[in-house]
Amino acid sequence: MAKSGEAFWWVLFGAGGMVAAFLVPIHVVLTGIAVPLGWVSAEAFGHQMHALVSHPLTKLYLFVLLSLPFFHCFHRIRHTLYDTGWRGYQMPIAVICYGAAIVGTVATVFVLLAI
Repeated sequence: MAKSGEAFWWVLFGAGGMVAAFLVPIHVVLTGIAVPLGWVSAEAFGHQMHALVSHPLTKLYLFVLLSLPFFHCFHRIRHTLYDTGWRGYQMPIAVICYGAAIVGTVATVFVLLAI
């Protein structure tokens, strides 16, 4: 039986799905609902977030929050393209999809290190 790296991508897909399902909605509620409706003061929220984001553990959390859903999204796009008839282009689609996820992850690292 030939060995492939498919299990690695499925692990990232599953982890990204878990993060997208459990952690992203919390951030949507905070930044997209609570602040605009005035439940949380925008000035206090912004000041506290700047102090919080500068902490290394928070940077690690944000790295996980942002990078794993990239892999989930592009793995799903890859298999959707296969199912819609692009199966003959498996290698280019895989390279483009996982390359985009890696580029997003690297961009996340640069942004978090710049803060």
